[in-house]
Amino acid sequence: MNEFHIEMLSSPHWAEMLERDLLPWVTNVADLGDDVLEVGPGPGLTTDLLRARTARLTAVEIDPVMAERLTERLAGTNVVVINGSAASTGFPDGRFSAAACFAMLHHVPSVDLQDQIFREILRVLRPGGVLVASDGYYNEGTRLHHVDDVFVPLDPEALPVRLSAIGFTDVAVDRGEYDFRFIARRPE
Repeated sequence: MNEFHIEMLSSPHWAEMLERDLLPWVTNVADLGDDVLEVGPGPGLTTDLLRARTARLTAVEIDPVMAERLTERLAGTNVVVINGSAASTGFPDGRFSAAACFAMLHHVPSVDLQDQIFREILRVLRPGGVLVASDGYYNEGTRLHHVDDVFVPLDPEALPVRLSAIGFTDVAVDRGEYDFRFIARRPE
């Protein structure tokens, strides 16, 4: 991520938006259960929200510097931070009660790799486990925030077909003012 993006995602303003806008949606659409996987926590503001709502949280972060900072900050908590790729986690099948992925999928360099991440999340979810996620709309302002950064936006219209083809069920997309949120389940 570029420096502007990191600063924004670490800001008190972003934390307030997450608490005010994202958290109520998550709470309304899903019970996360006792063992949650977070994909792409970045600076960890979403991690802070999730860890208060589950017994155990595993955060997979591909950037080694961000993973190290998050590991240090959350040492001694219910969070384990793994520096690695969410496309191939090495976790056992069916381990997690839920997975969360907030405002990061557009940083994945291709649609194929995004789909690999979705397949891996499906594999590591328990039967009936839920994926809750969000991402931003494609627009000129969002594109400009990603100068010198990977930017492969998701098409919210195509998500239900993509996720269903991978094996998720009960896919629903909720369109917000500045982002869209989606939920999908691993079949029982």
